[in-house]
Amino acid sequence: MFLAEFGAGLIAESTALLADSLDMLADATVYAVSLYAVSRSTRSRAGAARLSGYLQFGLGLFVLLDILRRLLIGSDPDPFYMIAVSAVALAANALCLWLISQHREGGVHMRASYIFSQNDVIANSGVIASGLLVALSGWRSWDLLAGVIIGCIVCWGGIRIIRDAREALTALGSTSEPDAT
Repeated sequence: MFLAEFGAGLIAESTALLADSLDMLADATVYAVSLYAVSRSTRSRAGAARLSGYLQFGLGLFVLLDILRRLLIGSDPDPFYMIAVSAVALAANALCLWLISQHREGGVHMRASYIFSQNDVIANSGVIASGLLVALSGWRSWDLLAGVIIGCIVCWGGIRIIRDAREALTALGSTSEPDAT
């Protein structure tokens, strides 16, 4: 989905689609890290979550920088492309959220995956809404506004994950759990 949505974002000149595609890249990475950490120690799972949080925060900042670039050079997003691609992404992300929701209390790494999936569903809904608003009003800045909101949601999700991982690591410092893998 990252590749499809990223390509669609470039073709449609949509900041919101590009932002959402980068969030999907972060998700794929988080899922891989979370799967790696499943059979590891609590410390390793917390470290995996922290890495995921930094990745998500960094991608959110990248999106916000791209929005600044588009403010300076302009963009002409294709609202119908935005809506169609994001509808497919919403279906995929809703399925992922449903699957992960059953395990969201399984550890800090699973809570990170759940936060990522929640953010995706919100972001996809935002892209669809901005596409509708661009189509109905002709005001292209709805796309940029949606990109700003998605970028901020992604950054906030990264901060939440980093804090959760830090709390888990701090709690481990006061326990005697070994760091065996």
